Amino acid sequence: MSTRVGLIVPSSNSVIEVDFYRRLPADATLHTARMYLEETTPEGESAMLDEHLPVAVNDLRSARPDVMVFGCTSAGALRGNAYEAELIKRIADETGAETFSVAASVRRVIREAGAQRVGVITPYVDSLNDKIRESLQDDGLEVAAIHGLGITENFAIAEVEPSRIAEFAAECFAGSDIDLLFASCTNFRALDAREEMQAALGVPVVTSNHAALVCVLDQIGAPATV
Repeated sequence: MSTRVGLIVPSSNSVIEVDFYRRLPADATLHTARMYLEETTPEGESAMLDEHLPVAVNDLRSARPDVMVFGCTSAGALRGNAYEAELIKRIADETGAETFSVAASVRRVIREAGAQRVGVITPYVDSLNDKIRESLQDDGLEVAAIHGLGITENFAIAEVEPSRIAEFAAECFAGSDIDLLFASCTNFRALDAREEMQAALGVPVVTSNHAALVCVLDQIGAPATV
């Protein structure tokens, strides 16, 4: 019997579903629900959480997923780690599925890598970068620096080519004293740039979709393919 993986995703996201269905095992199926979002700002994400997330959870619950993923990194970090933990619990209670958020998955994978001093790149504006920094620091990690591309239109984030993401990582952190690089955002094509970034920087690279996939694959007992 196949494993049903549920994914709750911002409506304008065109990357995370592709990253998942290309890498999930053949006996897993992917089922998505969308939360309306066009502007990647604190205001846009707050409306997404309060108005659109409950509908998406209820819709996806009807597909009876075995595993659920809340697929927005910055919205997971927006109101702090305690809020995020409560959000995960609420989704799990409503759906009956083992539930992961991307932001919490990122922190888990960074810890499991044994990294302490982390560099971060994002497509975001500073108001969201600050929330990502706080989320990592509140989990005991040291953020050496965080650099964003300043993009507020979520659809435009997906249009940044992987080669540009790798170039941006090198511009920001080549020669820096970091243990690991984190490339944030589920709508950022950073997973496709991961190998290039690792080669350029000489440190492990964790991306949002990579971390979520690691946690999902571990949960369903599938070999790691990312």
